[in-house]
Amino acid sequence: MTALQRWGRSTGPIARSRHILHSRAVSAVTAASCGVHLWLVAGNHHSPWLSAVMLGMVGVCLPCAVHLWRGGRDSALRQVMGCALAMTAVHAVLLLSGPAFSGGGSSGHAHSGAAALPVPGAGSSGLLAPGAEGLLAIVVLEITTAFLAATLLARLRSVPRTAAPVR
Repeated sequence: MTALQRWGRSTGPIARSRHILHSRAVSAVTAASCGVHLWLVAGNHHSPWLSAVMLGMVGVCLPCAVHLWRGGRDSALRQVMGCALAMTAVHAVLLLSGPAFSGGGSSGHAHSGAAALPVPGAGSSGLLAPGAEGLLAIVVLEITTAFLAATLLARLRSVPRTAAPVR
């Protein structure tokens, strides 16, 4: 009996199908993030340099999403996880910076395209940019992507070497 079986983990076809399901979940969340960024670029919600950065992110992440849908390997998971964490940091900077980086004038970095609404709890200190709800949602999406990729990477490392690799 292997250590994984003693802890209630299967190493057979069920475990492989769970890895494939997990890989497809990472792929779906990554593709959703790419779709949101393409929608934002198409809607011309940002300055040209932010649109170029978003298109670059889609160009890096979309091939990995396709690869992960097919049951990708560690390198694609690491790249998705790294990009998701980098985009979380970029969005946090944009969230806290306000109109300086967004190119949106006085409206801040609002993803909704609507008029800027005050952020509850931000007070008069101006800690968060107006319209920060959209950015917070994207930060949550990126953190979810990184978390799913990291947990799949950990699960793949726990599979014994005698088991067939996930394709």
